[in-house]
Amino acid sequence: MNPFERFAKGVGEFLSPPAHTGPQGPLQVVNVTRGTVLATRLEAAHTGAKRRKGLLGRDGLAAGEGLWIAPCESVHTFFMRFPIDLVYLDRERRIRKARSSVGPWRLSACLSAHSILELPAGTILKTQTEPGDTVEIAAAEEQQAGER
Repeated sequence: MNPFERFAKGVGEFLSPPAHTGPQGPLQVVNVTRGTVLATRLEAAHTGAKRRKGLLGRDGLAAGEGLWIAPCESVHTFFMRFPIDLVYLDRERRIRKARSSVGPWRLSACLSAHSILELPAGTILKTQTEPGDTVEIAAAEEQQAGER
């Protein structure tokens, strides 16, 4: 392999997200600090295409739904049709920042975040979620089995 090919391969590996950033399939998010459930039907967006699309094209999020974007430290709500709550998480799933009811045509960022939860507007207030809280993201079936 020539030096250019080696360089191109290294850049590609650096820019591509990790193959597995967490549990897959239907997910559930629990605020462990408060003992509240943030979402019971969380979708993971861990590929470039899914992260770029996000919630665009949807008319809303039902209670219990959400999107977990990783890796990610900023989002926009350009062309969105509804407000959302944003929860910024670090690598240990500790909440670094929370923004309620972010409307369309906004930008939001947290440079210390590793991932972002996009939730229905009102979720943060309803669950009393605050920066410093810790969340647990697990397969919905595992979470329910652990509660029995």
